Amino acid sequence: MIRFEQVGKVYPDGTSAVDGLSFEVAEGELVTLVGPSGCGKTTTMMMVNRLIEPSSGRILVDGEDISGVDPVRLRRRIGYVIQQVGLFPHRTVLDNTATVPALIGWKRARARERAAELLDLVGLDPKTYGSRYPAQLSGGQRQRVGVARALAADPPVLLMDEPFGAVDPVVRERLQNEFLSLQATVRKTVLMVTHDIEEAVRMGDRIAVYGAGRIEQFDTPGAVLGAPATPYVARFVGADRGLKRLSVTTIEPEDLEEPPVARLDEPAGAAAARLGSTGARWAVVLNGEGDLHGWVAADALRIAGEHGTVGELARRMDAWVPVGAPLKQAFSEMLQHDAGWVAVLDGSRFLGVLTPAKLHEALRRSVDADARGVGRDEVPFDSVADA
Repeated sequence: MIRFEQVGKVYPDGTSAVDGLSFEVAEGELVTLVGPSGCGKTTTMMMVNRLIEPSSGRILVDGEDISGVDPVRLRRRIGYVIQQVGLFPHRTVLDNTATVPALIGWKRARARERAAELLDLVGLDPKTYGSRYPAQLSGGQRQRVGVARALAADPPVLLMDEPFGAVDPVVRERLQNEFLSLQATVRKTVLMVTHDIEEAVRMGDRIAVYGAGRIEQFDTPGAVLGAPATPYVARFVGADRGLKRLSVTTIEPEDLEEPPVARLDEPAGAAAARLGSTGARWAVVLNGEGDLHGWVAADALRIAGEHGTVGELARRMDAWVPVGAPLKQAFSEMLQHDAGWVAVLDGSRFLGVLTPAKLHEALRRSVDADARGVGRDEVPFDSVADA
């Protein structure tokens, strides 16, 4: 969808902002451009909508060389979200959101209807917020309006320049989550600039790590963290890149262990005898459909004997995560609840437990898979354990 071919930018004073950029962003892909201030990432993004003109090379959007496209027409078909949002203070939230559709000739009623749809999509009820003015919104709400405005004319390409940088960390994380959910629905081709490697890793399908006007590595977040291409990239992503990789390595069913299981309506004595034969000190408690109910201690079952059921002795399971969640979330649950493992669910259905040993094994297997250029399912566990 977006292709750079040997693109360079040299300013009149001789300063070279970028040099020989060649990369491609696939349709529906979110690529983050990350690097220190002055490395050329914002220049790269602004050349896509010709707010900055390249000095050499060419840029193609949907197969068309943008140098031959009227800049105004080009910008109206590319969404643009900036850190300070840039809403018109004298216009309502609904009218701000309808700006681009109105500029390209949509009828007022259609433009406002589309604006209302987008406000609802980003979590702002148009009946509540549509008639307000930007000054009446919080920073996070203004940022949501900015995203809605950028999407209003349904552009195939979205450019985002530090879009969540002007809000506090808690709101920032919430906005990141909301945008990722939104992106899963709208599947725009997104080029996003950030100076924060944590944000780049969390948001990007792929990451372009910039040095001085050049891309030092262009790869998936897992590959950048697990196998930095150069010493510069290794320094930039940090010595804690192994911990950062927990954020981009997901829990898969093959990572799990199968613990002892007791059924909700099972007599306590029968469950105690069964656990006693295995030496287990606890069991996961499931209902008849295989849904997680909690856990029970073997000692509690032995004491109860024939007087009671597993369900009467079961305790709440606080440490659990959904399958597909990042390993970081599982690790966080272990620490928060001082637990030696976390339950992993598919909806409410119990799949197994993730232990610290299995978490480490999954992380190592992910690194090994990237190094070999294969999927995680192609790396046997023992190849990692023996490493």
